[in-house]
Amino acid sequence: MIDERAYAGPEHLDADFVAGYDRKQGYPDAAADLDILRSHGVGESATVLDIGTGTGQFALPAAKVFGRVVAIDVSPVMLTHVSKRAADQSLSNLQCVEAGFLTYEHSGQPIDAVYTRHALHHLPDFWKAVALTRIADMLRPGGVLRLRDLIYDFQPNEADQVFGGWFAAAMDDPTRGYTADDYLEHIQTEYSTFRWLLEPMLDVAGFDIVDVEYGASVFGAYTCVLRPE
Repeated sequence: MIDERAYAGPEHLDADFVAGYDRKQGYPDAAADLDILRSHGVGESATVLDIGTGTGQFALPAAKVFGRVVAIDVSPVMLTHVSKRAADQSLSNLQCVEAGFLTYEHSGQPIDAVYTRHALHHLPDFWKAVALTRIADMLRPGGVLRLRDLIYDFQPNEADQVFGGWFAAAMDDPTRGYTADDYLEHIQTEYSTFRWLLEPMLDVAGFDIVDVEYGASVFGAYTCVLRPE
């Protein structure tokens, strides 16, 4: 088994980086993702996992509408941040667990939904497939996987054009957004995969893709439902 923390990127373990994480990444609104889960039968009493929770941008609002939310991350610094915010908001139904896709062990009834945003690409493809199968094993039949990630929706011979656009739009100030060095690090050391490789992994794991959206040839958002056995 690989050490997921070693693949997460050292900045995610740094308290100073985590303190400015939301400002750099932006403040995505979780409302649309919550609505999608509810539209697929994830109700108020549901148990929902947020794998790679980061600063809790999804987990915290999810805990306000679902019965139990488990915020999972390999970074203890991230989890300390989430725990403090949950306590400040009196969210007693949010549990933080230091683990990852490959190490989280769920006990009790099968879960209703899994959400993950911009985390799966930290794993090489072999381990992505293992992770998706583990998620399927934890979900109830008909359970929902909402997957957002940096996924390449282009052909290999289009890579220069796509990445050229990334570098042209890069920020100069690393506190305000992603720089050319940030993009270079992602391309060279992280494991975003092609769409036409990821989608068969989802199928083999037992998921039906019921909706998919892409932006800028790289930002993929999947809604998947676990097939009955």
